[in-house]
Amino acid sequence: MRYNPRDSYFRKAKQEGYRSRAAYKLLELQQRFRIMKPEDSVVDLGAAPGGWLQVAAKLVGEKGRVLGVDLQPIAAFREKNIIVLRGDITSAETREKITALMGGRVDCVLSDLAPRLTGIRDTDTARCLELNRSALSIATALLKPGGTFLVKSFVNDELQALTSEIKKYFDSVQRTRPDATRQRSSEFYFFARDFKDRRAE
Repeated sequence: MRYNPRDSYFRKAKQEGYRSRAAYKLLELQQRFRIMKPEDSVVDLGAAPGGWLQVAAKLVGEKGRVLGVDLQPIAAFREKNIIVLRGDITSAETREKITALMGGRVDCVLSDLAPRLTGIRDTDTARCLELNRSALSIATALLKPGGTFLVKSFVNDELQALTSEIKKYFDSVQRTRPDATRQRSSEFYFFARDFKDRRAE
């Protein structure tokens, strides 16, 4: 976490032992939507440094399992229900490893992935959409029927098309913005509920 003495969520994260201020976004969205429940199996895409993993591990409990994957290394956790994997989510090899480590399909896929911003609007938008679609592709491959999907996006001109893509696979899709989001950020989240496995059709 980058230190910002004026950021109350940063200070709170340090005090309460979370690895990132983003933990409070997930806590708020969990309270709002009940994304995860005890004993769930969860995959967190773009998990470094691990704030969301800490939240998810508490929510699913000892009988649940949480796997975090990122290109960046993630320091090990004390919690026994957290698994970390270093890899590229767009590669078939990484996806196969996720499935093997989780022992099959999962209840929830989380994605806090974001591109490295260049300041060039069209480039940043294209990269964001590419990550969103990669996360959706993984979610549709990994989720059990009825599963949930939470993915970060940014305001752009392609949102209607992306919303339609997500709706093909889920009965309910909502856009939401947690209070813990930085004021200047254009980020928001899609929360999708009740996954429909189209492969069975």
